[in-house]
Amino acid sequence: MSAAPPVTIAALRGARLASGATVDIALDGDEVVAVVPAGSPLPDTDGVVLDLTGYLITAAAAEPHAHLDKSQSWDAIRPPFGDLERAIESWHAYALTLDEDDTLRRARSTALRMLASGITSVRTHVDLLRGDDALAGVRALVRLRDELDGLMDIELVALGGPTIADEVFEAALDAGVDLVGGAPHLADDPIADLERLIALARRRDVGLDLHTDESLAGADTLAAYARAVTGWHRPRSAGHCVRLSMMPATDLVALAADVRAADIGVIALPITNLYLQGWDTDHAVPRGIAPIGRLKAAGVRVAAGADNVRDPFNPVGRCDHLETASLLVSAGHLAPEDALEAVTTGARDVMGLPFAGPVAGARADLVAVKAASLGDAVAFASADRVVIHRGRLVSRTTVSTETAASVPTRTAAPATAS
Repeated sequence: MSAAPPVTIAALRGARLASGATVDIALDGDEVVAVVPAGSPLPDTDGVVLDLTGYLITAAAAEPHAHLDKSQSWDAIRPPFGDLERAIESWHAYALTLDEDDTLRRARSTALRMLASGITSVRTHVDLLRGDDALAGVRALVRLRDELDGLMDIELVALGGPTIADEVFEAALDAGVDLVGGAPHLADDPIADLERLIALARRRDVGLDLHTDESLAGADTLAAYARAVTGWHRPRSAGHCVRLSMMPATDLVALAADVRAADIGVIALPITNLYLQGWDTDHAVPRGIAPIGRLKAAGVRVAAGADNVRDPFNPVGRCDHLETASLLVSAGHLAPEDALEAVTTGARDVMGLPFAGPVAGARADLVAVKAASLGDAVAFASADRVVIHRGRLVSRTTVSTETAASVPTRTAAPATAS
């Protein structure tokens, strides 16, 4: 693999599928045109051939819920450790001094880390700010999207609270934001704010991606959201939904039926919600992860993402979909196969992206991870990765490790009689 990115790829040789089969793959532009047993003939296409022996190949990851404008601000803010309310207070205080160029720098660093891990599509919320310049973050992320065009797909969601006027949302959409977002469960009148956001999206004929039910108790906005958008033609999704983890099974079944009928995609965010939830409990601490295994079994479209990265809402995070998948296994009780699907094809589905993966006819967005199996990939998350976006190699990471080998202890030769 001597080609340096970006470069067009014609074929991938010796890759291992999640099933364990070893295959060769032909690409033509942004499409996978053939997947055959390793060593079989492939159609001739233009580009470079990569040897992926020892690598597991899957659909590239998609991050369905990011906050690139907030990312990597923890060290500058030095917020207190704590729950959602403390995180919001810390961010709002800092955001009054937000600098567009600094926001772009932090967001770029985070996006490129995501790309190196195998995330080729990102949906990021961007705050509509209080103060004189409400669109500083919007301008920074529009610049980032333009800068990274051709390397990764970036979709922007306008995130504003009940104090942000409709005119500011309108200005953000005019500036290039794609979707309407918000967190109506935090408003004094959650249903009124929910209805306002839905009306705004309908008026502008754009999709919705709302933070909903972002605490273990409190306002129920997801059910009202489902009732309001059933039959609508634009994409709609709901992030967090941690309150659902505390619902009795019979109540969850009824809500899941409404969400399925409304075709709302539910996005679990294990890293951030594990950090933010349960601070007010001193024993038997509940954990906050949307129950996407049960929702998927009920026919709801589900995905998972990382949400925040090193900001007041989450002091850690590696910009790696395999970290999210691992947490879905250990804290969300999903099988590794289902966890990986939630951050790859499931995330792409909820985001409305074309189907991708090592399948003939699919979009050629792929990630190869050095691993002996799917389980090894999720468990060990090797940094050795090859990332392909729309048929082009856009990132490659190769790790070199030198570790001392075990040295057997020398045994003295037995003494001999003279």
